[in-house]
Amino acid sequence: MLIKKWARDGLTEVQICKNLGISVQALNNFKKQHIELVDSLKAGREVLITEIENALVKRALGSNYEETKVSIRDVDGKQVKFTEKTNKYIPPDVAACFILLKNKDKERGWSDNPIKMELERQRFEFQKLIETVKVFGDDSEDSSTKLEEPHLGSISICSKIRGAKTFENP
Repeated sequence: MLIKKWARDGLTEVQICKNLGISVQALNNFKKQHIELVDSLKAGREVLITEIENALVKRALGSNYEETKVSIRDVDGKQVKFTEKTNKYIPPDVAACFILLKNKDKERGWSDNPIKMELERQRFEFQKLIETVKVFGDDSEDSSTKLEEPHLGSISICSKIRGAKTFENP
């Protein structure tokens, strides 16, 4: 299908509409009525995205390739075609590595989303607090609100969880 090919070639829906001679609204109406049109657009984009991902991985890891140069030289008055093949190496690209890690390994902190990073930091702090409670037990009168730490004295767990910086004296 021509639309699938255009999507695979990277054309936007606006460009596809221009090629078809229709408005964007007409395309949207067709998509609502014909799910196979939506599927064709998605399938074309998926092929393109896979090809781009593969190229990015290749760029991130570095790669070897063969370069071919063709030249024509005069040998004894005759035009002779010479082919020279050279193996070349493209070193890994740090920017490509970062892009891949940021988009493919967010679970291990490769993200530049400040909200997610802050939530991960808070989750880590909360896990440390839970481990501290497990280590020191519940010797205080009200174990749900107090926590004994040797270097801080009695701390309100709720205040700690909420991020408050106030500490009670022992």
